[in-house]
Amino acid sequence: MQKSSGLLTDLYQLTMLDAYLEADMRDEAVFEFFVRRLPKNRSFLMVAGLEQLLNYLERLSFRANEIEWLESTGRFSSKLLNYLKDFQFLGEVRAMPEGTLCFENEPIVQVIAALPEAQLIETRLINLIHYQTLIASKAARCVLAAPGKMLVDFGLRRAHGAEAGLLAARASYIAGFTGTSTVLAEAEFGIPIFGTMAHSFIQAHSSEIEAFEHFARTYPDGSVLLIDTYDTLAAARAVTRLVRRLRPEGITVRAVRLDSGDMPALADEVRKILDGNGCEDISIFCSGSLDEYVLATEYTDTPVDGFGIGTHVDVSADAPYLDCAYKIQEYAGTARRKISPGKATWPGRKQVYRRYDADGLIQGDALVEINETCEGTALLETVMRNGERLTSSPDLTSVRDHAARELASLPEAMQDPFAESIYPVKIAKSLKASAAKIDRSVQTAD
Repeated sequence: MQKSSGLLTDLYQLTMLDAYLEADMRDEAVFEFFVRRLPKNRSFLMVAGLEQLLNYLERLSFRANEIEWLESTGRFSSKLLNYLKDFQFLGEVRAMPEGTLCFENEPIVQVIAALPEAQLIETRLINLIHYQTLIASKAARCVLAAPGKMLVDFGLRRAHGAEAGLLAARASYIAGFTGTSTVLAEAEFGIPIFGTMAHSFIQAHSSEIEAFEHFARTYPDGSVLLIDTYDTLAAARAVTRLVRRLRPEGITVRAVRLDSGDMPALADEVRKILDGNGCEDISIFCSGSLDEYVLATEYTDTPVDGFGIGTHVDVSADAPYLDCAYKIQEYAGTARRKISPGKATWPGRKQVYRRYDADGLIQGDALVEINETCEGTALLETVMRNGERLTSSPDLTSVRDHAARELASLPEAMQDPFAESIYPVKIAKSLKASAAKIDRSVQTAD
């Protein structure tokens, strides 16, 4: 993906930087990105977007024309403009690996850097981690609702912008989707791409069978034919006749697609037609207004082999945002805490430990101070120091495999798409004591 402009941020990042620099507030700060509360019907979230964040931090700078534009506004001091001319992120990043399950109040990303650096990156960090985590979490729920099925991201056309559509393909693939219809996702990330045909292709021909044969001859090694433009069952019967006619020429049809109507019932009838006419090897693929709720309630006992999941995943339709934040937890060696009602934070640098039972299922997490040890596996790993990655990024296949292991660690009750958050995240006594101490000593405006 191309370098984004340093101006892709909120105004208050720049005004705060101006004030920090004026007061020479450049000591080390610790910020953490976390989710305060899980949305309704979410028993877990899945982390994604770290790769794009690290790319952003490595490339973040301000071009000469951007500095000129900032100066032309008359809003900013020469000290800030000179600072931005030479800006380079030189901080440290600790994070949960992509594909990891996460829960309320757990730091997903921790940034340790000079205060102006850590502050400046807030907007884009939230933008990148929030969106892909949101989509990966939604996609993972679909994977759990349709085990063993082929799932393809179909959502680009209704995603909220080009970057969103591309990153949704990546996030859903991490979560376990088979691939995407977004062509650029293969070029950028190596994600397998899949496609069939639109109703317009059928309608552009003088007959449905002509359209089927045209497409099958164009892609003789296994086409997918859309059969619900007119009469679905009549089209299924026509496909079987076409298949028998084309087989001697080595032309195959891999699947038929349903995109409307009572698709579970139609799939049963289409399966009977295919099997009764020697086309047992042809799969059935469904698309159209699908999500984890529909998959779990309407497709649990149908002969459907795969699904195209579009709008509902790419905009996370039932929960289109996460209640997340990026907050300062330490400055100049002193723990900091926000105490606003409903938005209080746990102070200081932290680590998350996860416990598993004998079967490898997750049992509970503990949020502790960074120097504490605790039973379980530590989840935050150092991935960047002095603005440089410590290791090369894992390939998407490895990330995807990690995500699959994470989903396999979910207790059965947490796999239900209607389940509320029931997972225990224990707050260490030391954190509670630190928070209470800060609350007693904080100096208010009065």
